[in-house]
Amino acid sequence: MVKVMIAGGGTGGHIFPGIAIADAVKKIEPDADIIFVGTKGKIESRVVPKAGYKFVPIWISGLRRSLDLRNLLFPLKLIVSLIQSFLLVKKYKPDVVVGTGGYVSGPVVFVASLLGVPTLIQEQNSYPGITTRFLSTFVDEVHISFEASRKYLKRKDNVFLTGNPVRNSLKIYPKGEALKFFGLDEGKRTLFVFGGSTGARSINEAMLEIIDELVKTGIQVIWQTGMLDFERVKSKCEGMSGVKIFPFLDEIDYAYSACDLVVCRAGATTISEITYFGVPSILVPYPFAAANHQYENAKVLFERGAGEVLLDSELKLRLKEKILNLINDNQKLDLMRENAKSLANLEAGNIIAKSILKLAKGENV
Repeated sequence: MVKVMIAGGGTGGHIFPGIAIADAVKKIEPDADIIFVGTKGKIESRVVPKAGYKFVPIWISGLRRSLDLRNLLFPLKLIVSLIQSFLLVKKYKPDVVVGTGGYVSGPVVFVASLLGVPTLIQEQNSYPGITTRFLSTFVDEVHISFEASRKYLKRKDNVFLTGNPVRNSLKIYPKGEALKFFGLDEGKRTLFVFGGSTGARSINEAMLEIIDELVKTGIQVIWQTGMLDFERVKSKCEGMSGVKIFPFLDEIDYAYSACDLVVCRAGATTISEITYFGVPSILVPYPFAAANHQYENAKVLFERGAGEVLLDSELKLRLKEKILNLINDNQKLDLMRENAKSLANLEAGNIIAKSILKLAKGENV
């Protein structure tokens, strides 16, 4: 039986590709024993068990980019997480350890590589995170989602352009069925708005200013607000016909299948899901992302005619205009759908899973 340890988390952008990889491994090796390592209280502690996988936390967090007293704890957390990672690898004896980015994967993958366990990293963003850049010289393989990532990595011989895998649990539904799931009208245009797994305050604020006008034009809205803004947005939209508000959507595939246009951040997992579903998009890159990597992600779709880019600072001035210009332009929407689909790599999960299993069996080492 193959034993796989997957480390990653902090955001959906790091954990959902991990789940997609685990699903792909299970499809090839149904008896594979897979365990996830993450942090307590973050999204992975909820979604991993729900996906049917074992989960164990370690004590680690990322360095904050602003002056913050919590950064003083980082050296202690790093030491503790390295010890915890050592004990976990010794206890579970994985045949291969996989990192999907973020601060969680750092200590686990690093310790595994020092102990001689085969290791692999999957990087989602066009500009690789600091963890990936550091670990890339230690691991056996690095799988990137964008060709542009290669130039930022010191080693080139272990880097493979594979794409960002999408979870097996995500299904493309007939539009009518998806609209029925939300109780929405098949005869109206549908907008899906979300800011990633934790929401986006600036997108929510801009939407609150224009929601009345959008509804008056006959647009329906599926809106994932994030937990922090949910009650406020729900209160503002109380009684509005055709506006469905959620703090978090486990059934996000229904939303992608139902909508004509999406307004969202440009995290790598979001990009891979948009291309998988072939959804026209208005991408609003998170302005404080490391090395502006969300803008780089969004630019890929824009340059291929699959999405429009709207800066965070432009939201309140231009969001309504962008939505109204696009959502009723059938010709433009059809072209954007086709262009988005052309960017999808449907075999990414399967390719990475095969590499993981080869490493686990000593075939790539």
